Amino acid sequence: MTGSRKHQGVVLAFLGIAALFLLALATGACGGAGTAEAETPIRVVLIPADGGTASGTLADYRPLFATLSRSTGMRFELTVTQSYGAAVEGICNGVADLAFVGPATYLQARDRGCAQLLAVGIKNGQPRYYAAFFVRDDAAAQSLTDLRGKRVAFGDINSTSSFLMPVAMLMETGLDPARDLSAVRLTGSHPNSLNALLQGQVDAAALSLDSYDRALRAGVPGAERLRVLARSGAMPYPPFIVSTRLPAAKREALRKGFARLAQDAAISQGRITGYGGGAIEGYATDFSDAPFDSMARRIARVTPALKAALLERAAQR
Repeated sequence: MTGSRKHQGVVLAFLGIAALFLLALATGACGGAGTAEAETPIRVVLIPADGGTASGTLADYRPLFATLSRSTGMRFELTVTQSYGAAVEGICNGVADLAFVGPATYLQARDRGCAQLLAVGIKNGQPRYYAAFFVRDDAAAQSLTDLRGKRVAFGDINSTSSFLMPVAMLMETGLDPARDLSAVRLTGSHPNSLNALLQGQVDAAALSLDSYDRALRAGVPGAERLRVLARSGAMPYPPFIVSTRLPAAKREALRKGFARLAQDAAISQGRITGYGGGAIEGYATDFSDAPFDSMARRIARVTPALKAALLERAAQR
């Protein structure tokens, strides 16, 4: 990476942290005075991992935190950042106490010693989700090897399901995405990649199945005319992580609160949603790090040098 890029990275990280401070000032707390103690609120950072708007993400998660507020007596202050890196920096620099992040983002914070796994969502009985490559229904491609010489869209460069795992999948088939694709698009989000495919700007797009399902539920024109070209193996569902700076008693109270969500009427009534705005059945709070470590070994081939090469390819548009 050149000195100029390193400088840009430092500036972006600083701006991300500053944005979290400003968002915290502008965002209201979740939970009223009648249901929560008058104490310092738990500062929560949410990443709209499916590329939704800040307001849409807040709408998705307010019911969950309203329920937690009622059951734990804690107050929660919700903010949304568009940057995976800013969420890590917020946790690691004491700006946030709790964060909803992607699996790979959790590993970054964990490896810096500033976060612990708190809760992993359960969907269809499993704390799992999947990445996939999508193509148009009439595309000739039948396997990932058919993407050689094609235009492919990816999301955020730190996203597990729209970048890291899909790139690893291509490499496992013997393709070098930095050399063997005719064009690389880094769109920044799942919906942006989907739109690039729908508009014919690319031949394939990488995103999570949950994000595609959300597009179908929202009636995005043309989404029903796409098909899955290849799907990843199961990955740990995007988790909530907690800062190691938060007192142990509060971390334990949060853990118990998430564990009780499965028995709450809000779950059975479908008022609590998870990643991608889809229905969720509860949260596992005794989830092992082992699936995250297994996933980390698979995406380890997506090295900083490869990321830099893909950034350069994307800049050639």
